[in-house]
Amino acid sequence: MLKLTAAALTLAAFATPAAAETIGGLAYADTTRIADAMLVKDKMTIVGTEDLMAMSPLNDDGTIKAVIEIPTGTSAKWEMSKDDPKAIYWELRNDAPRIVNYLGYPGNYGAIPGTDLPQELGGDGDPLDVLVLGQAVPRGEVVNVRLIGVMKMLDDGEQDDKLIAVLTENSPFAGIESLAQMDAEFPGVTQIVELWLSNYKGPNGGMESQGFAEADEARKVLEQAVAQYQASH
Repeated sequence: MLKLTAAALTLAAFATPAAAETIGGLAYADTTRIADAMLVKDKMTIVGTEDLMAMSPLNDDGTIKAVIEIPTGTSAKWEMSKDDPKAIYWELRNDAPRIVNYLGYPGNYGAIPGTDLPQELGGDGDPLDVLVLGQAVPRGEVVNVRLIGVMKMLDDGEQDDKLIAVLTENSPFAGIESLAQMDAEFPGVTQIVELWLSNYKGPNGGMESQGFAEADEARKVLEQAVAQYQASH
């Protein structure tokens, strides 16, 4: 009887788990961690108590703040709410939750609070986009990051640059300060980023890389966006 019980326990331990709930057409979409400061309002929205856009984007030590919308490796397209800056929601396209039909994001995709870059300055009128390289960060987390460069992009012919940053603590990239240093110490990372951003919308997605610029150029873009936001609020 004891042998049968042990066998039964062994079988139970290796039994196939129940399938995770499918949300928005994605299996395991409910497994992505969210920041401790955020609460789940519904399957499409998380909400906190702090106005994310009211936070200063600049830290005294030269690092900046980034609000993580899409953790590394995931493909659901979430973003900060324009109507409620305390919320992050799953973006809709054609009345359906938007999903990137490609490999998961190669870094944590997010936005820099307190910024606004209009099209005439190379933006899209929204807070600056930033790709934070490193391990997955919970959705809605506000992290300190270091700008290391910018990828110059065209989206259907319009400028849509992407700032590139790294986590400043507890990451293999924490000591990286430039794209050149990234290429020297972690060969292939910037090529992966360029390939991904150029192709994630598909073969006719309209994304075109114009190459990278270093951290000083990224900082200029950031300063323009901070000044624009402060002038309009």
